[in-house]
Amino acid sequence: MDYEGRICRTPGERASYKLPISVGCPYNACAFCDLFKDLQYRELPIEQVEMELARVHDLGGKPERIMLGDGNAFYMDFERLKEIILLIERYLPSCTFISSDASIPSIAAKTDEELAWLAEHNYKLVYIGIESGLDDVLDFMLKDHDNAECREQIARLHAAGIEYGAHIMTGVAGAGRGLENARATAALLNETRPVSVCNFSMGVSPTTTLGKWAKEGRFTPAPVLECLEEERELISLLDIPVHFEGFHFDYDREKASCPECTGDTAEFNDFITAWTHTHGELPKDRKNLLEQIDHALAVR
Repeated sequence: MDYEGRICRTPGERASYKLPISVGCPYNACAFCDLFKDLQYRELPIEQVEMELARVHDLGGKPERIMLGDGNAFYMDFERLKEIILLIERYLPSCTFISSDASIPSIAAKTDEELAWLAEHNYKLVYIGIESGLDDVLDFMLKDHDNAECREQIARLHAAGIEYGAHIMTGVAGAGRGLENARATAALLNETRPVSVCNFSMGVSPTTTLGKWAKEGRFTPAPVLECLEEERELISLLDIPVHFEGFHFDYDREKASCPECTGDTAEFNDFITAWTHTHGELPKDRKNLLEQIDHALAVR
């Protein structure tokens, strides 16, 4: 099957077979995101999904893990999801683990019985854009939930037997609020107990609503050092067993003419000068993770 759009998956699904069942994102309004801006959300025909499953079967494929795509596969109506899962069981019985991205409203739209059915049929994990533990930040970023709703819906997931992985963004609260955001986000994660945390430090693309606001002075991006300090505070406060990965980049603002503010999108990635990747298991690797960040702070 040809994949439409940019492939984006969490690091924990590196080796998973990604099965497209939709194109784009049904919400597609978060202020910081342009991943699906050029795509009109639509669900792929069941016949097309079945043909892809048959193709993999006929090639001898026996994936144990399948990640459903694209931007929020969990948004799909339960009956349609059920039909797809039954097709997976028919064509690829080797699969014992199904995952996808999800949103808080997409969980709320399903009954407890529907969530339990999905869990019983190997839908074991969803990835949720938590982003921040601060409600005013979620509101400013035009997220489709607040943290009270987040707590409620994740509790329903856990009751049904489905785990979740948290996606967060250091720097999302803007310059000067890193430690405040770290503390609020750590408290939320400690309560909701994700199995993984993936942090992509906030990058401000000029094609996003946030990029427009940054150009207008309504949002001041946090520098990478502040994002690293925020991540350090977060890691020091997490008291749950969880896999943690963090990604940060530096770029040459002068050479790139501040691309997050000017609208110059085509060259943005060309001016990235350094990556910092932190990863490990908490609490076992806390000391090592903090040392990774301290080293990154020292060399900048």
